[in-house]
Amino acid sequence: MNRLRGLVGAMSVAVAGAMLAGCGTSLNKAPVEDRGTSAAGASAASSSGTSAVVMPVKPPPGAENMGKPGFYTVKPGDTLIRIGLETGQSWKDIARWNNLDNPNLIEVGQVLRVVPPGAVVAADTGVVTRPVVPQAVGPASTPLPAASTASAPRTASSAPAATAASVPAPAPTPVPAAAAGDDDTAFIWPASGSLVGSFDEARNKGLDIAGKAGDPVLAAADGRVVYAGAGLRGYGNLVILKHNNTYLTAYAHNQTLLVKEDQSVRKGQKIAEMGNTDADRVKLHFEIRRNGKPVDPARYLPAR
Repeated sequence: MNRLRGLVGAMSVAVAGAMLAGCGTSLNKAPVEDRGTSAAGASAASSSGTSAVVMPVKPPPGAENMGKPGFYTVKPGDTLIRIGLETGQSWKDIARWNNLDNPNLIEVGQVLRVVPPGAVVAADTGVVTRPVVPQAVGPASTPLPAASTASAPRTASSAPAATAASVPAPAPTPVPAAAAGDDDTAFIWPASGSLVGSFDEARNKGLDIAGKAGDPVLAAADGRVVYAGAGLRGYGNLVILKHNNTYLTAYAHNQTLLVKEDQSVRKGQKIAEMGNTDADRVKLHFEIRRNGKPVDPARYLPAR
């Protein structure tokens, strides 16, 4: 009787083992969806006999322009406002050049155009030039458009209009986008307080000028407001002026902003009132940016 019970027990264990083995085989044959791009993962799935589905990773917008002069690769924490400040451009222009429907939606790794379409940036100097397309020479009876001669007055040595038998003049060379007098821009001090922070390229990208809440903040030169708001972390209520194709100035930590974007301002015009937004004390943080690069404002301001 004991022997019969042992035989029945052994048979039960064998049947249970077979059932468990069958279940394990069924699970191993279930399809596995691999949403990664790892070749090692796909190889491992293949060797195990399962079917792997590898989802391709879509490259970020503009990736084909990565590393090219005149383009900017978005970094973590970037906003169009900051990119505009870093590249010396208006954030609205950058949004327009890149056909951004929502300027608040940019992604890390996205590559943005930060120079006007058609402009050329020298890789070694960073100078932006606009290529001039030479006009085709037409018959003598075809008058030249008025716009083609408006940029330069005629002189006694000026050549007459080309005819079919004359030799065409050589194509003009590209001209810099920045006006010749951009580097002659004369800045004034934007506030009258004492200096409490000097320029340090690593830690302080401008000058800090002390004052009382409500003291006037003045435009350092003629320009256009390309930003007025509080959307750039660390700057508080901020005004950015674009003076020409070379220079921007920034005025940070204001209590009140008195200008709006796209407004033209004159040198010495009151554009804000001093405050302490996003700062530990009442002060004006003032920056001068040359082609987007911060420079020491003390080198550009008159002695006082």
